[in-house]
Amino acid sequence: MKKLLSVTFFSALLTLVKMGSGFIIAKVVAVYTGPSGMAMLGQIQSIVASLNGIVNAPVSSCIVRYTAENEKQGISACSPWWKASVWWLCCIQLVVMPLGVVFSEQISLWLLGTADYKWLICSATLALPLVSVGTLINSIINGFQQYKFYIGIGALSNIFSCVLMVFLIVYKGIDGALFAATIQAALIGIILMCCALKQPWFKFCYLWGRVDKYHKKKVAGYILMAVTTTALTAPVALIFVRRILVENVGWEYAGHWQAVWKISEAYLAVITISLSTYYLPKLSSLKNKKEIRAEINKTALMIIPAVGLMALVVYLFRDFAIKILFSNEFSDARKLLAIELIGDVIKIASWLYAYPMLSRGSTVWYVSSEIVFSITFVILVFILVPHYYTQGANIAYLINYMFYFLFLYLNLERYAK
Repeated sequence: MKKLLSVTFFSALLTLVKMGSGFIIAKVVAVYTGPSGMAMLGQIQSIVASLNGIVNAPVSSCIVRYTAENEKQGISACSPWWKASVWWLCCIQLVVMPLGVVFSEQISLWLLGTADYKWLICSATLALPLVSVGTLINSIINGFQQYKFYIGIGALSNIFSCVLMVFLIVYKGIDGALFAATIQAALIGIILMCCALKQPWFKFCYLWGRVDKYHKKKVAGYILMAVTTTALTAPVALIFVRRILVENVGWEYAGHWQAVWKISEAYLAVITISLSTYYLPKLSSLKNKKEIRAEINKTALMIIPAVGLMALVVYLFRDFAIKILFSNEFSDARKLLAIELIGDVIKIASWLYAYPMLSRGSTVWYVSSEIVFSITFVILVFILVPHYYTQGANIAYLINYMFYFLFLYLNLERYAK
């Protein structure tokens, strides 16, 4: 518990930096582009998250897990897992990058209703190698549980990328905002590489070489899970949600919903960072279902009240938050926050039960649940938005996570083997 509190404290410092960066960017976007610009930026961020999720799949959760499991045996014990992940990474890059460039026009048309932004899709695609290298370095540091280093370079990266994004938005308007969103992760990757140069594990011989079938097969299961959640479910579902909102209420009100979504992302970041930094490696080190359930209960006693308190504070100061973070054009967004915040609490409770699927490598359970509940979210939005307009998307969000939590709670014994 002491270690969790320590990690949560340092995670909170990183989150403050991320929140500050996010708030500054959101404010500049709101002032210079308005609600419609906010919605367009959300679409681009979703497709960038989808592309990044595909190429990062071999170098995210599996690197954290296997590094955490083997770090006591030394770098040489971790190296086979890193090599297998990098091998898969190269294979995926060789497929995704050409496809991204070739279909950039069609993707731009689908996202924004115009082919004029195909250059953005090309930019995001060409930046992918730097993005994946940054994720690899981040995951190794996380797996070694070097929390202070992990949080320090995270803060430095976010400050630098924030300054550049603000510069591009101010001088290039919506085009600058969209371009900044496509290259932000790549810039962070460059900074991470510079910071990792003197690390003893950051050597070619540890990251590249002969890979056996066993390690490739194990990493492949994590690729499927990572692609499902970070590339093919959450980002794509959000793209469809915004399209449904645009068709029913227009770009402006879709921007209001996007503003509320950004507020949730910002304050929940302190929780999600501490979960990925401490909770996932901790679960990976546990040996049986009894220990896993005990860890979930112990973590929930601290995390759930914290999320509830943060949600209450956000709600009580919603008018102030919207005025400070965005502009007067977003005043109607205040009506959307209550249901969204209740959904946030249930969302985090669900994630406490979902992380064991990642830590135990329960591929089928994880992939199936992510696909099913992403589809049900879009279906609920499709049904409810015509009746409840923008609020319908938030109601769908709440209902979907209620069912997701119930599903995970009832099936924990099955997938936490």
